[in-house]
Amino acid sequence: MPTAHLGYQVKFESVSINGTSDLEIRSLLDRQQFADPLGEAERAGISPASWPLFGMVWPSARMLAATMALRQVDGRRILELGCGLALASLVSHRRGADVIASDVHPLTETFLLENLRLNALPPMVYRTGDWHGSDASLGQFDLIIGSDVLYERDQPAWLSAFIDRHSNDGVEVLIVDPKRGNHGHFNRLMAERGYDCSDISMDGAQASGEAYRGRMLRYLRA
Repeated sequence: MPTAHLGYQVKFESVSINGTSDLEIRSLLDRQQFADPLGEAERAGISPASWPLFGMVWPSARMLAATMALRQVDGRRILELGCGLALASLVSHRRGADVIASDVHPLTETFLLENLRLNALPPMVYRTGDWHGSDASLGQFDLIIGSDVLYERDQPAWLSAFIDRHSNDGVEVLIVDPKRGNHGHFNRLMAERGYDCSDISMDGAQASGEAYRGRMLRYLRA
């Protein structure tokens, strides 16, 4: 049942991962929810139209979470970019991974804390991830993941530079992309930075049974 919270309405839903396990998730009721009384989103450059997007369960996020339910996580330091509701981070964390969720939205951490509680999971590290800036304290990672993070024209340049700053020498990068038009530019920029690129179709059905059309962009730096 929808619940009013801090000026917007939320809902609680069970999100199936690979059809075998579920996450209990608090999300925004719909894309019409907007409340920024302290001007935090405005200062972060987030428009009213895009403000609610962090709080929705997106198909690409489901697909990335399903991937991380099967991926090797032991011994790897993992960063999720633009995590939103952090489905992939929650799945990885539940499997015992050393994972950090990151996003620029000022309410992401609030929702993450609640979703950790709903799933009886221990605390998880969250960091604000501004792709424009440099944060040496964030360190480097062995596996960097993201879903639907290439939806604006300028994002390939910002994201490729951010990834390169925070990649270990033997890094693997996995980006689930719902066939948006910016992946070609991102591939070229990653190749220029020394990453081998591959593109794997993810067309098929989600655990919910709905059709999905997208790709897994995979980058390796030997």
